[in-house]
Amino acid sequence: MHKINKAFKVYLNQLILIAALLIFNSNQVLSQDVAAGEKLFKNNCAQCHKVTDQKLVGPGLKGVADRVPKPAEAWLIKWIKNSQSLVKAGDAYAVKIFEEYNKSVMPSQAVTDDEIKSILAYIANPPADPKAAATATATPDGATTKTDSSTVLYFLLGLILLFLILISVLNGVKNSLQRLVNNKEGIPEPVQVSYDTAYFKNWARTNKKIVALGLIVIVSYGAKAAWNGMMGIGIYEGYAPEQPINFSHKIHAGQNAINCVYCHSGVEKSKISNVPSANVCMNCHKAIQEGPVAGKKEIAKIYAALDYDPAKDTYGPNPKPIKWIKVHQLPEHAYFNHAQHVTVGKQECTTCHGPIAEMDTVRQFTPLTMGWCIDCHRKTEVKMEGNPYYN
Repeated sequence: MHKINKAFKVYLNQLILIAALLIFNSNQVLSQDVAAGEKLFKNNCAQCHKVTDQKLVGPGLKGVADRVPKPAEAWLIKWIKNSQSLVKAGDAYAVKIFEEYNKSVMPSQAVTDDEIKSILAYIANPPADPKAAATATATPDGATTKTDSSTVLYFLLGLILLFLILISVLNGVKNSLQRLVNNKEGIPEPVQVSYDTAYFKNWARTNKKIVALGLIVIVSYGAKAAWNGMMGIGIYEGYAPEQPINFSHKIHAGQNAINCVYCHSGVEKSKISNVPSANVCMNCHKAIQEGPVAGKKEIAKIYAALDYDPAKDTYGPNPKPIKWIKVHQLPEHAYFNHAQHVTVGKQECTTCHGPIAEMDTVRQFTPLTMGWCIDCHRKTEVKMEGNPYYN
């Protein structure tokens, strides 16, 4: 009975180890809030804010929860969703920020309360190492990058480890039961080989070629995986997310020959190429209420976003923002100015965005890596003489 109790304690400890691993995995799931917040921050906030205390277009967000009125989370949700409502209500801190930044209006963001909470979690817990953050950054939905393979590899290794532990536990139970049967029937126990450190050292000394070959394979595979992982960070070539409204550049920019600047008016004078507001769409679609491919289905989504009634030609009081998904994403350390390239450098949109007038669904056509940019700058002659930008 004493032997059985001792064996049971050993297996119980192993089961506790398995439970600990499962709890660790659950903590990993909880950390996904921060990962989701990082993705949302990059798509919605990174153009104007940094998670440090450094100012960009707007203030740095480090320690923002300690600066705003309490309760901080509720206040920030109101501010992010509609900053002007707080300013008009006379909120002292909102008015102070509004005046400090020359009365620049922070645009209302099309995010839910839970998404804002994820963003705040990321701001409160930013990655300490920017390189590590780039490796751990979740790719946009639908993107295929080389870092996916390492994630799958780690998942499989963890799964294999879990199965090995389970097999070990079950094998221990089987051996204990066999020993009990042998003791009852008087069968002597077989001599067991002790697989301790000395055994493995002796095996390694007598099989040096196999050990060397194994080390070479492991090191080579690890080096190749690390190289592929580093080279694939932040490259989303071919990324083509499904947008909330099926807008076809092929119809608008291609068949109807609408100039890119008509919708993306910021490219000639701003660092950022703005996403046109739904009011710009209404310049045409107040009259054009049916498309050649989707009929009224997609145009009706524009009307719904603006709370517009085409039958009465009236706007309602409940407009909703359109949650467009960003396609082209540059690393945070890369500075790119649309106005410098379009107005000064006289570059066409197709240089970076590819044959956009042939795309029904916009996709990232070029890799947008530093090497790709440098190669373009080597080949492209910039006309500096007579250009007042270089005076």
